[in-house]
Amino acid sequence: MTAYTPPLRDMEFVLTHLAGLDEVAALPGYEEASPELVHSVLEEAGRIAAEVLAPINQQGDRQGAKLVDGVVRVPEGWDKAYGTLMDGAWVGLPFAAEWGGLGLPGLVNAAVSEMWQAANMAFTLCPMLTQGAVNAILECGSAEQKATYLPKLVTGEWAGTMNITESGAGSDLGAIRTKAVKAGDHYLISGQKIFITYGDHEMTENVIHLALARTPDAPPGVKGISLFIVPKFLVEEDGSVGMRNDVACVSLEHKLGIHGSPTAVMSFGDHGGAVGYLVGEENRGLEYMFVMMNHARLNVGLQGLGIAERAYQQARDYARERIQGKPVGAAAVTPIIDHPDVRRMLMTIKSHVEAMRALAYVAAAALDKAHAEPDAALREGAKRHAEFLNPIVKGWCTETGVEMASLGVQIHGGMGYVEETGAAQHLRDARITSIYEGTTAIQANDLVNRKILRDQGTTAYAVLADVSTLAAELSAAKDHALAAIGQSLAEGACYAKEAVYWLLHNNTDPRLPAAAGVPLLKLLGIVLGGYQMARAAAIARSQLDESQGDAGFLEAKLNTAWFYAEHVLPQVPGLLTSITRGARTVMSVPADQL
Repeated sequence: MTAYTPPLRDMEFVLTHLAGLDEVAALPGYEEASPELVHSVLEEAGRIAAEVLAPINQQGDRQGAKLVDGVVRVPEGWDKAYGTLMDGAWVGLPFAAEWGGLGLPGLVNAAVSEMWQAANMAFTLCPMLTQGAVNAILECGSAEQKATYLPKLVTGEWAGTMNITESGAGSDLGAIRTKAVKAGDHYLISGQKIFITYGDHEMTENVIHLALARTPDAPPGVKGISLFIVPKFLVEEDGSVGMRNDVACVSLEHKLGIHGSPTAVMSFGDHGGAVGYLVGEENRGLEYMFVMMNHARLNVGLQGLGIAERAYQQARDYARERIQGKPVGAAAVTPIIDHPDVRRMLMTIKSHVEAMRALAYVAAAALDKAHAEPDAALREGAKRHAEFLNPIVKGWCTETGVEMASLGVQIHGGMGYVEETGAAQHLRDARITSIYEGTTAIQANDLVNRKILRDQGTTAYAVLADVSTLAAELSAAKDHALAAIGQSLAEGACYAKEAVYWLLHNNTDPRLPAAAGVPLLKLLGIVLGGYQMARAAAIARSQLDESQGDAGFLEAKLNTAWFYAEHVLPQVPGLLTSITRGARTVMSVPADQL
């Protein structure tokens, strides 16, 4: 078992000073989110992460989920842990009281999610997807569907799933073949879905599947997809669970990681048709499903952050104890944390974790404002900001999480490559994050086509203008570290603007922006992460000057941002070259010569 310590001090610094918790708490519906209440919520969520979820993470990896005589069995301790979540009404944290929720901002939920994903990612996928299902039904469902399903989904008595992928279709949703035939007040669903996370289990009394299917007269492609609610057990008029629906888990995938999470092959309609209820209108299913998918994408970005934090803590603690050789320049043999390259790797992980946390929380706050801001213009601006950040948070944080988990293994040396230390599990678990809920390339295509090209770079340039403004202010600072951060950030902002300009003027051949998409996403992630690090550094310097707060923590904040500025931001010009000069070479070698 590997321990996990919730990084509450840094989380609250980010919530307060970077994500603007006070502004979010002032929005209609979020008035209960006082600093005192949020602190208490985070403390208790952290206790659950450290004492309930983390201790069963490694054994869940070893045992895995199993399909036994048609019944999905989760690892030992999973049921009890889920009961803890239900007892505290944690699934309902970000939902309104009218549905049984706690009515707290999504920003607070993001912080809770980070801790739980770090503690036990395989377990936390279940409540994460349930929250996504709630969001989809809230926004797109009928009044009757809300009344039927939301109360028990919000309490966690029922779980929710997302049924999209099919064999042979993958991310090409226009190729899905699952059928939906109208039969009175419902539809009969038939077909098979793969890669369905928590597609079946017995931790809850019911599982509510949100499934994409095609009606007989639907137009071809994605325009002919509809969304259906397909419960595992049909729901009686009084809200109780009734007879078993015609939907079943027929197998579980054997995966590289997240072994405790049942990834199911789900079969609908093997005995005449699974009863399904249309959400909204026919042929608008993909639009509705994106409500759930966008929630999942932010949370998968938080998984990348959480895994990186967990890998960092474990590698740091190991490095504090491991003795191997005398560090360069040391007078005596000391732990490997004093070796310069080990320190470089630890600082690399630490700085990326802090950048990812700040960027993800800022994105979560923007979503809250897009949902609750009463001023229409401000609400629309927040919506554009949130939509712009979402693919970056999902794509950059997951790719970075994999890289940081790999560095965690490296710091352990050979012991990181054996399973008993737990470092390898973090790397295995992290690997899926850049694949599911849309691969990094899909996030990059979304960023390029729907976010930058669609508005001709307006949002991107506005965001980068804020980066440049701060960079100019810091470049003139008397503090040497702040000035260095400002200079590196200014250069990064200039390169980012050049990349956006190139994209806007080199899209007549659609292969060029497609080839440049992932490097562009990474470039923007690094620069916007650096922007948040620079903001944190400026605040830390100000508090140090005024003798506020913990001096050691604030000095570490400043120096970590300085490290990021001189070790991470310098990657940007190379990425710019890959975008502006390298995109044309991607397709230069014929397929038969690869």
